[in-house]
Amino acid sequence: MKKFCLATNRKFYLANNFRLVEKLRLDGAYIPSFNKSITVKRLKLQNFTLLGSEQNLKEINQKKKQLIDFLFISPIFKTQKKKQFLGIIRFNILSKKFDQNTVALGGINEKNIKIIKNIKKCSFASISYIKNTIK
Repeated sequence: MKKFCLATNRKFYLANNFRLVEKLRLDGAYIPSFNKSITVKRLKLQNFTLLGSEQNLKEINQKKKQLIDFLFISPIFKTQKKKQFLGIIRFNILSKKFDQNTVALGGINEKNIKIIKNIKKCSFASISYIKNTIK
């Protein structure tokens, strides 16, 4: 996988296995919201990119302590799996608290992608929207 990513100029991030990230000299690590460890700071000192996810202000503060570079905030819109969602206003409030690069996740479709374009400092990621577009 690492060779494929290098050959195609893609980044390779591994979730929650910091020793393997260091050993393989990957681009960085994804740290899920349930991981509260501060020991991930050593990856930051080695110039790895750190990705994290959160759903509330308490988790944002935790990710700040972990020195996360990119923060996935979800779900921004209603999804099939989760009926509760943040909405644009709460998403904006949370993303301003992080003060870094934020990535919107959850319930993104053709209709609300136009809304996301109006959010400052925000990228988005989607699985279902991409899958539905490719069909």
